[in-house]
Amino acid sequence: MANDASTVFDVVILGGGSGGYAAALRAAQLGLQVALIEKGKLGGTCLHNGCIPTKALLHAGEVADQTRESAGFGVKATFEGIDIQGVHAYKDGVVSGLYKGLQGLVASRKITYVSGEGRLSSPTTVDVNGERYTGRHILLATGSVPKSLPGLAIDGNRVISSDHALTLDRVPQSVIVLGGGVIGVEFASVWKSFGAEVTIIEALPHLAPGGRELLQAAGARLPQARHQVRAGRALRRGRVHRDRCPRLAGERQADRGRADARGRRPRPGLGGPGLRGGRGRHGPRLCPGRRVHADQRPHHLRRGRPGADPPAGARRLRRGHPGRRAAGRPQGRADRLRRCPRVTYCNPEVASVGISEAKAKELYGEDKVVTAKFNLAGNGKSKILKTAGEIKLVQVKDGAVVGVHMVGERMGEQVGEAQLIYNWEALPSEVAQLIHAHPTQNEALGEAHLALAGKPLHNHD
Repeated sequence: MANDASTVFDVVILGGGSGGYAAALRAAQLGLQVALIEKGKLGGTCLHNGCIPTKALLHAGEVADQTRESAGFGVKATFEGIDIQGVHAYKDGVVSGLYKGLQGLVASRKITYVSGEGRLSSPTTVDVNGERYTGRHILLATGSVPKSLPGLAIDGNRVISSDHALTLDRVPQSVIVLGGGVIGVEFASVWKSFGAEVTIIEALPHLAPGGRELLQAAGARLPQARHQVRAGRALRRGRVHRDRCPRLAGERQADRGRADARGRRPRPGLGGPGLRGGRGRHGPRLCPGRRVHADQRPHHLRRGRPGADPPAGARRLRRGHPGRRAAGRPQGRADRLRRCPRVTYCNPEVASVGISEAKAKELYGEDKVVTAKFNLAGNGKSKILKTAGEIKLVQVKDGAVVGVHMVGERMGEQVGEAQLIYNWEALPSEVAQLIHAHPTQNEALGEAHLALAGKPLHNHD
């Protein structure tokens, strides 16, 4: 659909990432007139610098690991190294195919797509390329950018962000990853599979993905087994010394390598005249480089005026679900989103939905919470895959399952059923009646519920 700055749109969306384009598609589906503004490529961080390319790299690393370990499966293969240009060609091919499909999808919904850097000029207008777009509702989905530590300016050479890591033209000999969160652990897993020496430095006493619950469940099977981990080290500053990697506060000189920046922050530069600044009760109000102030109804995803600012990170967006929900608000038809699953695609994968055992005891009382575990050593398909891990369930006594926590290969593919169990408040006895295909890893989820229902079948505990 041709751009038309004179039109008053029902919704003007600033940002064409996973939150923004999902909101645009949903709003158009509801019959609203939509303008979608994006300064980069449609699909944003998730498609071009986040979820999709990183998972392609992780799969390439998985293939490398399988090649090294092929003799254990009776297959003779020789691992000759990583062709990083070939890896990037594979990764870029995946991204390119999805990008073309998304462009066609947006065009087919008759969404006005505006390419350019948008800036809010009032609570109802966005300026782009010298033109003003007016909307009855404005939706902010501007995404995030990498952040660093004081004294560690990201130079794209010795100190790199996750964006730089996606296009690195060689496999580094050694890598320091600052932060053991989702981004840090996934890149650490990639580089380790590619043959680099990896050190993860994390301020918390444990790696962040999945939290303490999954660390307890996985034990030594978590990514610590693959990397050198320095946990409980709060790094507040650093400096680059000659041609070596940074000297970090409170640490000895690190080995030569590269450091991944510590997470991401909201994209700056949204503000314009007449928009509120300062900090509010629920967070910063709208101003350059700040988040948008949240109103009293965060469950409606409203962020003060003029619209919504979905949380950074597509793992929280779940392929744009908050944007999809916010898109229905102009017609009073906001989709109700259930609590979303969490997945970290390291090796092994870490997946969960719901709350931890500790949180359940805090909410319901120590004597009102029961748990059950199923070790993947007792699962046939896991044995075939030679993966280790565990599934842990948290239940309110005589009630529903309120937490499902899983560690193991391909657990991200199992969390869909876990989400249904949690959101439909299923009883263990109800899930225990379901027949899971054999042999699959999905059986392990059924076995864990059998154990929780008092009918353990293959559980050795």
